[in-house]
Amino acid sequence: MFWARPEQIAPPGDWLTWVILAGRGFGKTRAGAEWVRSCVCGATPLGRGAYQRIALIAETAADARDVMVEGDSGILAVHPPAFRPCYEPSKRRLTWRNGAVATLFNATEPDQLRGPQFDVAWCDELAKWAYARETWDMLQFGLRLGTRPRQLVTTTPRPIPVLKEVLASPSTVVTRGRTRDNAANLAPAFMASIQERYAGTRLGRQELDAEILDDVPGALWTRAMIDAARVRQAPELIRVVVAVDPSGTKGQSDDGDEIGIVVAGKGADGMAYVLADRTCKLSPDGWGRRAVEAYRELKADRIVAERNFGGAMVEHVIRTVDRTVSFREVTASRGKVARAEPVAALYEQGKVRHVGAFPALEDQMCAFTPEGFIGDGSPDRADALVWAMTELMITGSHYGMLRAL
Repeated sequence: MFWARPEQIAPPGDWLTWVILAGRGFGKTRAGAEWVRSCVCGATPLGRGAYQRIALIAETAADARDVMVEGDSGILAVHPPAFRPCYEPSKRRLTWRNGAVATLFNATEPDQLRGPQFDVAWCDELAKWAYARETWDMLQFGLRLGTRPRQLVTTTPRPIPVLKEVLASPSTVVTRGRTRDNAANLAPAFMASIQERYAGTRLGRQELDAEILDDVPGALWTRAMIDAARVRQAPELIRVVVAVDPSGTKGQSDDGDEIGIVVAGKGADGMAYVLADRTCKLSPDGWGRRAVEAYRELKADRIVAERNFGGAMVEHVIRTVDRTVSFREVTASRGKVARAEPVAALYEQGKVRHVGAFPALEDQMCAFTPEGFIGDGSPDRADALVWAMTELMITGSHYGMLRAL
């Protein structure tokens, strides 16, 4: 850690949890990997360190592998080549020559953490975990070895309840940082571009300045409302739809908005379940394929898409990919807020559930107010959600009842 900035070094004191709450590009991953190395290795590379059993937890299994272990700033990269731990991907395990062992976990399978025990844990991007509460709780039960177990959380902030609770704990120490703190190690063109586009915006304050932004007063959806609606899985579904909110973008090189693609279903219990967010920024052929793939994968009954943007173009794109899909065109006869309010009411009534977490979608939902959307760009994901819920629970409810008979 010779080149580390002071805020990348573990603070002194008898803390249980160290949270690095920082913007994109701050150097959180490097700090986490170096901290694990310092916990495991002794005064010499082969010397026994203070800790021997480590949990490495990421949003997904791919993130644990690609970012925490194999990434440019990951655990393998921060060790001298001759002293790197042995990595066994099939066993989700790193083994050091001094006997220390780290095991990889992901936040889509909290039950992986039942049984194992640790003296150290590194949790990456906690605010994005699909089952943050369950995964965090399971980790706390397993962090029981040694005389001074410790855990590090490296994350860009989102105002999820479990993160707020961790930050408020008297056993937590917090390091805060902004993207520009690491400007010397980032491409000047990148810094100039993101500052020009996002500086001062709500998204920029969250992703660059690492501010935890509380709910917008009067927003149609709140974090607490969405968190209360979260479940691990959906029951038997009597209907599934893929909703598409087109933007007119030409692809990734275009400055246009994303194409909202949200999949939702209606259960036999009468509840609606948000199943997937496949929003993308691709060419018409690309997003058409993405929508049809979701239709097939989740066994949907129909694709619904807004007509207003591009006339019959949307149906043409879908039919070009697959002529056999069931497709229905919807027309926006009212404004976005007027369409969203009845759907927000379904959440208030406890009639909608989220199967897992959808951070980008939920951020847009919580930026919807009676006066309009206060986020950046277009609420493409939230618009697609509204179309899906309208189809399932409002205009499409009669269809669902007939099918259940």
